[in-house]
Amino acid sequence: MKGVVLSGGTGSRLRPITFSMAKQLVPVANKPILFYGLEDLAEAGIEDVAIIIAPQTGDEIRHTVGDGSKLGLNIEYIVQDEPLGLAHALKMALPFVDGDDVLMYLGDNLVKQGVADVVKDFERDKPNCQILLTEVEDPSQFGVAELGPAGEVKRLVEKPSNPRSNLALVGVYLFDQVVTEAVNSIQPSARGELEITDAIQYLVTSGRDVRPSLVTGWWKDTGKKEDLLHANELVLTDLDGEVLGEVVEGKIRGAVRIGAGSQVVDCSITGPVVIGDNVHLARTTVGPNTAIGDGCRLVDTSVEESIVLDGAEIHGWSIRNSLIGRGATLRGAAPAGYAEVTLGERSEILGE
Repeated sequence: MKGVVLSGGTGSRLRPITFSMAKQLVPVANKPILFYGLEDLAEAGIEDVAIIIAPQTGDEIRHTVGDGSKLGLNIEYIVQDEPLGLAHALKMALPFVDGDDVLMYLGDNLVKQGVADVVKDFERDKPNCQILLTEVEDPSQFGVAELGPAGEVKRLVEKPSNPRSNLALVGVYLFDQVVTEAVNSIQPSARGELEITDAIQYLVTSGRDVRPSLVTGWWKDTGKKEDLLHANELVLTDLDGEVLGEVVEGKIRGAVRIGAGSQVVDCSITGPVVIGDNVHLARTTVGPNTAIGDGCRLVDTSVEESIVLDGAEIHGWSIRNSLIGRGATLRGAAPAGYAEVTLGERSEILGE
């Protein structure tokens, strides 16, 4: 089996953070989102992986991921010049797949249980297609599957205005070689894209074996800020505490990881919290559910339920539910109480 990981798109729902970085490289618990999916594929025994990239952000993804050897993968890159749909991206990768089974994984998704179990099921049972499903509150925002009385897949609809099911397609799809027929047989949808739901529906209508698997753990599509912060919270739940830096006075409660070269002086930290390398914290309260990237500097500050990217500086502010970009600065007179802030890379807010 080969892997195809989709890492294109503009990340418009995460702007201004994604004005300067690929959405798949935004960190969750100080690790780029994309790496969670790649690690899942490696754990499932998939070695050969193609990453679909966009011209605008592809170079950054190439530089960050490299050839995949550090992850135990052999990675190739395929440029999708325009975002013409998930099925279009898969179609572009078919020469790489070369008739093998294929697992397609959306690079901005997180699946707690990974994909090893579903890969084993697929290889054992050998259906033509296997899809992961999970219950959601607002299925109109997703591709939706309708199941029959025996649990079989009857119908798939992309972002239906009147959903007849609350089962959303998780961003993991497994196919055998008949997927080539499917993606070559469908037409662009009303929004001009080749929809993966249409390709799977083609298989259903053609009488192929399409099997559903219900996700037993959590799944997050991290395309929006609130989902990104929630994913950060979920991942941090499993954090193991470790202090590699220096802690001078203050209090540490719960699971807290402090990176090498970091200095924490007179601070109160309530886990789960991950703090990167070479970070300086002074007279600061951190946590819970907070990730602070490498090289950050926080002084006289309070941060909770937030993600602070590498090199950011915060002086004298109290923030929660916030996303602070790489090299961004918050300083000067701060608002009373906690503020909710989204600040792009190397941007500054200087207060009053």
